[in-house]
Amino acid sequence: MSTPDTVVHLLRHGEVHNPQGILYGRRDGFHLSDLGQKMAQRVADVAGDRDITHIVSSPLERAQETAAPLAARLGLTPVLDERVIESRNDFEGKRFARGDNALRSPRTWLRLYNPMKPSWGEPYKEIVARMMAAVDDARTAAAGHEAVIVSHQLPIWTTRLHVERRSFLHDPRKRQCTLCSMTSFHFVGDRLTQVSYSEPAGDLIPTKDRKAPFSAGDAPEQLKP
Repeated sequence: MSTPDTVVHLLRHGEVHNPQGILYGRRDGFHLSDLGQKMAQRVADVAGDRDITHIVSSPLERAQETAAPLAARLGLTPVLDERVIESRNDFEGKRFARGDNALRSPRTWLRLYNPMKPSWGEPYKEIVARMMAAVDDARTAAAGHEAVIVSHQLPIWTTRLHVERRSFLHDPRKRQCTLCSMTSFHFVGDRLTQVSYSEPAGDLIPTKDRKAPFSAGDAPEQLKP
């Protein structure tokens, strides 16, 4: 296996203060919780010595706040990029908390007819197109070094499914993309050769919020040419 010369890390933001259980999506006004700020600082502590020369962030507050400690540690200014924003979702603004879950309404079910697209929000193919364009630009900007893109769970996971040539159809509870996790794309030149995954703040995630176990197919893997 050739040694990667450029790495682009897709960093999910930290925990958000959301006591009402709202699907906040692209809405303004949702910031990191105290725990989320600790997660962001942990990323800076763990990744601050890496050869990171370029940082990109979704324009949403939670992503910018996650990027801030790492950027400060490295002396970099994050570039805001709309292409790595959260996916569009028709259920944005609705409550999904226990006891008051929008999915219990039959009117909501009408939007769930096509999980492959998906029918309730931004098509997966469109998410992948914008994310991969941002990844390519970040790879070019950090050529020979490393870049970090602070984004959101679904855009990161969908992009990983795409590069690993897996189906977009999946159980959201089994996404391998915990809070402040890093999904890393390793390049040799402009060729993506490997995907790896790490959880710098994994020990800070409350047990009840951790995802279900993953199959061996979710483990980091070398991509086939």
